[in-house]
Amino acid sequence: MTPTAFITGATSGIGAAAVDEFVGAGWRVIATGRRADRLAALQARLGAEAVHALPFDIADEAAVAAAIDALPAAWRDIDLLINNAGLALGTRPAQEASLDDWRTMIATNVTALVGLTHRLLPGLVARKGAIINLSSVAATYPYAGGNVYGGTKAFVEQFSLGLRSDLHGKGVRVTSIEPGMVETEFTTVRTGGDQAASDALYKGADPMTAEDIAATMLWVATLPPHLNINRLELMPVSQSFAGFQVARGEG
Repeated sequence: MTPTAFITGATSGIGAAAVDEFVGAGWRVIATGRRADRLAALQARLGAEAVHALPFDIADEAAVAAAIDALPAAWRDIDLLINNAGLALGTRPAQEASLDDWRTMIATNVTALVGLTHRLLPGLVARKGAIINLSSVAATYPYAGGNVYGGTKAFVEQFSLGLRSDLHGKGVRVTSIEPGMVETEFTTVRTGGDQAASDALYKGADPMTAEDIAATMLWVATLPPHLNINRLELMPVSQSFAGFQVARGEG
């Protein structure tokens, strides 16, 4: 039987690449996101037999519930949940950051993720399925301006490990994938649409691509069912670890 993946944030970047990757490997995909036009284009390109589009804002709990409840019977048996939807907003230090941006990141990266996971867990347990949560190296390595974004991704990492513990003996695999620099719309969104800032960040860096992460997700998902990757951290070769900051007084 053809396996089914449920992929959030499928309208761009890693999520869109993951839809292509999994469909190309013979999976069916329930693709979700806010931009209905992009989901429709994805479905038209890959076929309605391979992609079922669910347009909603993942932070809208009622819309998520209604969309999942309305899934056709043929699409209700979900074997893999990929919690990819998420975002970073702002680069200012905490004392200058927007509280609204912080709340939006928490609502999307944490609250929406756990809500969707909770809703799909009974089916995933019944089918001995799998969960892949997209965290970040920011979960482990703090940087100036990362504040709440890094905090939300640390939550995703710890939540993934907690799920592994709670699902012990159920046959459900859970993985936290934690990428470093990936060139997508991520920085454009973070900077409020500043394409120049995005271009400057990635210029000459040879960053990872959305396709790199999508291929990694497929690898994790298709490992033998007795193997679990708990955490997977990856960076481009050009990226490594910075030194500690030191503030020095005068005199």
